[in-house]
Amino acid sequence: MFTGIVEEVGVLKSIRRGASSAVLEIAARTVLEDIHLGDSIAVNGVCLTATSFTGSSFTADVMHETLDRSSLAALRPGSRVNLERAMAANGRFGGHIVAGHVDGVGTVLETKRDDNAVWYTIAAGPEVLRYVVEKGSITIDGISLTVARVGPESFAISAIPHTVAVTVLKDRKAGDKVNLETDIIGKYVEKLLTTGPVQTAEPKQTSGITKDFLTRYGF
Repeated sequence: MFTGIVEEVGVLKSIRRGASSAVLEIAARTVLEDIHLGDSIAVNGVCLTATSFTGSSFTADVMHETLDRSSLAALRPGSRVNLERAMAANGRFGGHIVAGHVDGVGTVLETKRDDNAVWYTIAAGPEVLRYVVEKGSITIDGISLTVARVGPESFAISAIPHTVAVTVLKDRKAGDKVNLETDIIGKYVEKLLTTGPVQTAEPKQTSGITKDFLTRYGF
């Protein structure tokens, strides 16, 4: 699990493409401080597993499914990426619950400065927007952000200068693709409300005491 608080920006050193998968090598520093084989690291909001590492980089395999459902396929050597290690049990929960499982890819429609903030308007499909609510949380390329406005085909966030400066948000411009993950709580609530009660194989046991039973015995 992640929180959407980016720890550092890494740089893609290489991408080795297979028939339908890829291996990324990413130069980093902070996320390597206590890295172990098999650790989860969010790369632009996508949960990947560290398969090897050196003192200056780590590698991660990317499956066909992940390439199809995220913007990782568009990365090139030299691309800057947001990095976050999985949340430590004794860490601060600075963002929101982030699984690292991308719900869809959005497109930056517009960026606009507003005094000391920067507005980003993102186009997204209905399968994503159904879970996006004003003042709710959303993850854009692994960054936990607050939704400021929602429309029928897009939503907008307002980012503070610090967030823009320390993440790849400052690289994003109109037309760029971004990974989106909506708040997982909304998806669980929808599932519980639409599936109905759980059906069990065995008949429900009753006490046998009914209104007729009580009347028959003078109660």
